[in-house]
Amino acid sequence: MIFSQNYFRVMKRICLLLRITLPIVLMYSCKNDGHPHSHEDEEVSREPQNSSRVTLSAEQMKSIGVELGKLEKKQLTASLKANGILKVPNQNRANVTVSLGGTVENILVQAGSTVSKGQVLVTLSNREFITLQEEYLSTAAKASLAQEEFERQKTLREGNAASQKSFQQADAELKSLQAKKSSLEKQLKLIGINYTRLSAENLQSDINITSPINGSVSDVLVNIGTYAEANNTLAEIVDNSQLHLDLYVYEKDLYKLKAGQTIHFTLTNNPGKEYDADVYAISNTFEPNTKAIAVHATVKGDKQGLIDGMSITALVSLENATVDAVPTQAIVSNEGQDFIFIVVDDGHDENNPAQDHNHKNEVQHEGNLTFEKIPVKTGTTDVGYSEITMLSDVPSGSRIVTHGAFFILAKMINQGEAHEH
Repeated sequence: MIFSQNYFRVMKRICLLLRITLPIVLMYSCKNDGHPHSHEDEEVSREPQNSSRVTLSAEQMKSIGVELGKLEKKQLTASLKANGILKVPNQNRANVTVSLGGTVENILVQAGSTVSKGQVLVTLSNREFITLQEEYLSTAAKASLAQEEFERQKTLREGNAASQKSFQQADAELKSLQAKKSSLEKQLKLIGINYTRLSAENLQSDINITSPINGSVSDVLVNIGTYAEANNTLAEIVDNSQLHLDLYVYEKDLYKLKAGQTIHFTLTNNPGKEYDADVYAISNTFEPNTKAIAVHATVKGDKQGLIDGMSITALVSLENATVDAVPTQAIVSNEGQDFIFIVVDDGHDENNPAQDHNHKNEVQHEGNLTFEKIPVKTGTTDVGYSEITMLSDVPSGSRIVTHGAFFILAKMINQGEAHEH
């Protein structure tokens, strides 16, 4: 029979829990069996013990998944919970179109590609591109001759050697050709052809369609060989670096919000990572079909993993005061009192960032660690964190057990019962 690694991992943890909890049951049994304690038991009971401390080996810590962290500063007081959605402003999204249709020759990007403004996305070919360039060169040549004729008629007119009518005809012809030339220049510019570099020898049969903004390609809507109609969308570009948050708040809570407040939010479908945003505006109209009002906020810091349209769960800090906080699972209760565990006398250098980059590996690579139970008073709890106030002195920079505190408490109770026995 073949067992998976997960099976062995689960069985190992069960064995460890039995090692911790089974002696408690046995000791309770021993208390009631009526046998007198031996002299050796009395000697053990007289050994100095610290009931607020317990030592675990590296293997034990690894088995129960002990993780360490530090006391953090969190804005948890006077907060408002709400839901919202991530959005990219319209000025940071673009539909790539063409003003003159053509056959798709090449597609140089795909959905998800990061692009820069001016980068070539697609190339199109069309005989009309050549015709337009030919017409421009012809008109430019005619306009040049019309300019010379105008200057000649002007000189003759000033010397009374030509009629007023001839001069006016030359002037009208020049203006007409100049207007047509200007129109053709703008048409060529719209399709991406540089008219200043055109000559009879370098007419272009295809054109490059470029990105109008920096961002990433969210969709490509054409295939090679298809005909792209004028004004149809070829691709869509989104600049997620300019993401903002639309938070929906009901009328009864609107008075609590104002520009400048901080929002802590997590993705609804992936609450493991927390992001921050600052409120910059509050809408003055209700959202369609709801009694909610949109609160607009700018997303700060790292936006990796954030995408337009994602749903979020947010906590709006209504006050700027920060509090000491730890992950809620770091707090355990015993006999009506809340506690956390800190590492004591472990020689950890709090000024060495290399020791803090991965707490899971940290406890696996260390030897035995001693943990002390510290009484705390808890306050506001939200977004996975709880406010705490230390009820005894704790050394600055102490490492705190953020995961596995319950099992350490069980081990401590086990140790205390063994000592009593």
